[in-house]
Amino acid sequence: MAELTYEDYKRRLSIQELLVDAGYRLNRRDGLRYPSYVRIDSDGRRVRGDKFIVTANGFCCFQPPERKNYNVISFIKEHPHFFADYTPGMSADRLVNLVCRRLLNEPQEIRETRIFNPGKEGKPFDMDEYDLQAFRMDDWESQKKFYPYFKNRGIDLDTQRAFCSHFFLASKHRTDGKVFTNLAFPLSLPAWPGKQIVGLEERSRPNAEGKTAYKGMAAGSNATKGMWIAQLNSHRSDVGFNIPLSGVKDVYWFESAFDAMAFYQIEKKETVAYADLGNAVFVSTGGTPSIRQFAGMQEQTPDANHHLCFDRDQAGQLYAVNFALQMNGRVFNSHMTKKDTLVVTDLTGKYGRTELDVRTFDFEAICKELGLEKGRIDYRPPSEGYKDWNDQLIGKRMDEDKEQENTEERQTRFRR
Repeated sequence: MAELTYEDYKRRLSIQELLVDAGYRLNRRDGLRYPSYVRIDSDGRRVRGDKFIVTANGFCCFQPPERKNYNVISFIKEHPHFFADYTPGMSADRLVNLVCRRLLNEPQEIRETRIFNPGKEGKPFDMDEYDLQAFRMDDWESQKKFYPYFKNRGIDLDTQRAFCSHFFLASKHRTDGKVFTNLAFPLSLPAWPGKQIVGLEERSRPNAEGKTAYKGMAAGSNATKGMWIAQLNSHRSDVGFNIPLSGVKDVYWFESAFDAMAFYQIEKKETVAYADLGNAVFVSTGGTPSIRQFAGMQEQTPDANHHLCFDRDQAGQLYAVNFALQMNGRVFNSHMTKKDTLVVTDLTGKYGRTELDVRTFDFEAICKELGLEKGRIDYRPPSEGYKDWNDQLIGKRMDEDKEQENTEERQTRFRR
């Protein structure tokens, strides 16, 4: 098989060939000196504002009004959803090779398709590498060890007891002799909740200033499919579940296990309906949720109501819209821009791109604009002025500057 480089692709392929393959047509009305390519909708009409202009050398293009030039490599990498070769999770370099080899009629390299998080792949998670300490209901000494991890979070002992089947202390011994102990929330797959731990959502003991120095996933964690899944139990089983996921009434979604526990504590104090939470599951995605986490849980809870309790910022709003898109069976890409615009590219049947102003976020209106059935979806962020449920529990409000800073830091394209 011939070895081809990026320079080969740029030399042998014109940007016009790539534009046609991406679904654009030559716009003869603009002339041939600086050819332009436009997208045509299902009714045969031009899609307004969707045009690329080819530069004089024929190997680059730009999309007005921006003057950013794309060559064949950068065009593919920045517009992966334009190409049928693309599948969620595929690396940009892999896609470049697939598209360019196909257009050049070169045989594709034989390679097993895998979806993974670059930089995270390596040794798989191994629970045997950890020493565990459980929170035991009948042992006060075991409970006291957890006090430092929950104190600054405002999560009281009753709440800890309600969730005690779903967290523990995990200590790992390093080769240099040092031991690190973190509060750990076990990840499992929705198809086998609690039966096989595929990773850990971890939080370190707060430092002298009361701040958590470390939060993240244990090495090798399957954070693409796995998630923290918890159920309140009056009679706990070995795996911490009395009701199978197929029988639960409600699923509550959060970005962290701390937020889920804080939500429960707030609901317990403010309402009389919290008893219904016994027939619910609490889920943490451990940060940016993946399409596989959404799909896996939706498949196992076909009759449940889904309460989206993500953070009250633009990243959390994006996650809520992504959940609704996934639940409606859409194939899509989405992202937030720095201009407070939500961009959704729907690839389900025909190409469709929608831009929505989210300065005033209205989940129901956005679902209507995108043609999504809300059905059993309940959008339920923290109260106004609070970033997440744990902040609401301890009364930590965020000012506008801090909110914007946090949103820009967390905004990212949807994890696949």
